[in-house]
Amino acid sequence: MWFLLMLPLFATAVAGHEASCSTLAGNSGSLNVNGTVLTNSTWIPAGAKNVSGTFNAAAFCEVSGTVSYGTNDSVVFEVWLPDENVYNGRFLAVGNGGMAGTIDDAALVLNLNSGYAVAGGDSGHRAAENNDGSGENGVYIPYLHNQDQILAWIHNSIAYFTPPAKSIVEAYYASAPQYSYYKGCSTGGAQAFALAQYHPELFDGIVAGCPGNWYSHLTLSFLWNAQASEGTGLEDETVGQDILDFVEQAVLDHCDELDGVKDGLLENPLICDFDITTLQCDSTAANSTQCLSSTQVTAFQKIYDGPRNSTGHSLYPGFTFGSENELIQQTSGSLAGSFTASILQNVVFDNLSYDVNSFDWDADVGLIDQRVGTLIDEISPDLSAFRARGGKLLVTQGWADPYNAATWPIDHKRQLEDAMGGDVSDWFSLFMLPGGGHCEGTLKHTSTPQTPHSLEKLVEWVETGQAPQEMLFSNPPDGGNITRKVCPWPSTAEYTGGSTNDWSSFVCSS
Repeated sequence: MWFLLMLPLFATAVAGHEASCSTLAGNSGSLNVNGTVLTNSTWIPAGAKNVSGTFNAAAFCEVSGTVSYGTNDSVVFEVWLPDENVYNGRFLAVGNGGMAGTIDDAALVLNLNSGYAVAGGDSGHRAAENNDGSGENGVYIPYLHNQDQILAWIHNSIAYFTPPAKSIVEAYYASAPQYSYYKGCSTGGAQAFALAQYHPELFDGIVAGCPGNWYSHLTLSFLWNAQASEGTGLEDETVGQDILDFVEQAVLDHCDELDGVKDGLLENPLICDFDITTLQCDSTAANSTQCLSSTQVTAFQKIYDGPRNSTGHSLYPGFTFGSENELIQQTSGSLAGSFTASILQNVVFDNLSYDVNSFDWDADVGLIDQRVGTLIDEISPDLSAFRARGGKLLVTQGWADPYNAATWPIDHKRQLEDAMGGDVSDWFSLFMLPGGGHCEGTLKHTSTPQTPHSLEKLVEWVETGQAPQEMLFSNPPDGGNITRKVCPWPSTAEYTGGSTNDWSSFVCSS
């Protein structure tokens, strides 16, 4: 009966929220953020927003706007404001993937349903005007010819829309958010490091997933792996899916149980001593999926080693054991065509006819550093301004990531330690994910969890001061009830008994 008595009050509150939502779009001038125009504000009832099968659990106010930058450019952004009854008092900005150009609505609705006032932008250019947001060999990509838009893409776009987004949150709830967070993966992980490096004042905590923050050399690694696999760079591969599957199975046969559990995963691939030459065909065997030709062996050696110049200097890390069967986009040249060719042709050489296979691994590396690295890389080992403001940076990286070599975040953590006086665990933490892919699960490890509970751990760290000592890794792509424990690197999960599908059966051990 009491519920029925409360219904009129609830309806009045909802009506009030709906009315205040509708007035936001007319109040751009009150935000005190130059260049911001609010274009629309719409009240969305609970369950009325469908983003790829995920619905909004509570009603929310959807606000759209633009922020101008450069000469005549803008970031299109949205802020989703959950009903006050479910709002958790926190602001969250989400990043982009790949070449971006769109707002990540999937990330918006997911975090809206957790109570965040959440905002996202299109990174300062439109996918529809840029080959639908993907690169391609020999194709003109307009934003790559506009330096302001290149800088906005990774370095600045989140920082452009965050101040007006926070002002919108404050105007709607009549108080500023208690804490501000950012979460992004891939390009969004690079944007995370850009925020810590260039805009340290904006966020209390940052999650960087599978970060491509050495973006220029990441794209070079795509070309290296394609050339290693094909001999020509963008033609038919000599390392196809059958070969990749065969090699990964051989790796698992050799190293899977080093962690005490036979589960098709390597807890720490760096302790695996597999030798690829043991798979080479002998002089009497025909090349087949049961053995490798000398050319294929050499290809894998180069993929594991990573790109180098003629003096042997490493230009980017190679891939680790246990990631092989996800690498078809590397070995087929797909990634080289989409990213490397676009960067080299549109920015570095400004010539759409440039043959990427003519890239000089000695002379041309300096050109990519000078002409595009300064615009898209975020690799400073000095993040002291972010540390000084009390910021926390939590990084996750899948060991089976098919795009970004998994040891890059480990290398970068070491660089931070060297530059910032040793131990950085009071503000920086890295979690390596066994079997984890690139921001999601993998096609070949469908029973392996794909979701690290990183934002929950970051919030706890920022708001209680308790640094994360372990993290839940859940939600396998096949829908199974499998959970794993992941640990702050260099600690790894050690099996202590019980079900290997239950994260409580593991402890973090150094």
